[in-house]
Amino acid sequence: MRISTKGRYAIKLMLDLAVYSNGEPIKIKDIARRQKISEKYLEQIVASLNKASLVISSRGAKGGYRLASPPESYTVGMILRVMEGNLSPVDCVGVNGVPCENREQCVTVRIWQRLDDAVNGVLEDIKLSDLVEWQNELTDQYKV
Repeated sequence: MRISTKGRYAIKLMLDLAVYSNGEPIKIKDIARRQKISEKYLEQIVASLNKASLVISSRGAKGGYRLASPPESYTVGMILRVMEGNLSPVDCVGVNGVPCENREQCVTVRIWQRLDDAVNGVLEDIKLSDLVEWQNELTDQYKV
């Protein structure tokens, strides 16, 4: 399993919305500037997040995006699955695992299942609110 750039940037976008939210929608250009990511690329990412109802869009001069729920409602796994789809290391394991005719005799499926369980355990254990806390700790570390 390899996380794509879109997956990584989706996490950054969601973190930016959580950190800089003051109740008002945040413009993509502001996120792009802070995160040093192309506006066009962020627009593609936020469209997927909006379609999945993880963010809410507002139109107009004061428009932009905001989280649909509080940061503690999101897991890293939830965000990544919107962008990446299935995060399983092979097709025959995971929630949407493809049935395999050799599964009963396959010793290696145990490896893939344990890896899938471990990865998903980590990704479901980390919430967006944890990332906000970690970001604040990092920011506090560099204040003079």
